[in-house]
Amino acid sequence: MTTPEFDDALIAAAFRLGASTGWRSMSVAAAARAASVPLDQARTRFPSLRFLLRRFGARLDEAALATAPAEGTVRDRLFDLLMSRLDAMKPHRDGIRALARYAPLDPALALELACGTRRSMTWMLEAAGESSTGLRGELRVHGLIAVWLWSVRAFERDETEDLAPTMVALDAALDWADSMAGRLVSDQSLTAFKE
Repeated sequence: MTTPEFDDALIAAAFRLGASTGWRSMSVAAAARAASVPLDQARTRFPSLRFLLRRFGARLDEAALATAPAEGTVRDRLFDLLMSRLDAMKPHRDGIRALARYAPLDPALALELACGTRRSMTWMLEAAGESSTGLRGELRVHGLIAVWLWSVRAFERDETEDLAPTMVALDAALDWADSMAGRLVSDQSLTAFKE
């Protein structure tokens, strides 16, 4: 089993277990047993659950970046990137819902997820052609994090296969971000999600 396949099998098992038994008692060892993968290899790849969740975030980023659009406005590119990321989350939807319920009860886990979200949104912003550096970049990153969290909440409630309600929520969130950016800065060149 190659490393990406190994990672995907272990991650999928973790999210299945998280959905069925909850994340409070989740461990890499339990996920490895559920995935029928060797414990020693699981330990080497993922010393703790934090590493597994970090890899999950990276795999979502990879799915989005693999199809990163080269044309269109920054807003359109962000829409496509974030929807690709949400599409990659679909197989794990129940486990993600369970994780969202549990995370507020575990401050260390919540911090890990927050840091992972920041890393991912920085990548999405850069992939869309916007800088994430300096004060302007910080504003863009924070704005995109807000867009992402709003969209994920819609995703958690969305029972459809095509994620149409999630797309509507993402579209509205990007409109909101554009509007807020326009209010915060008068110079159009500083607007976070416009060319």
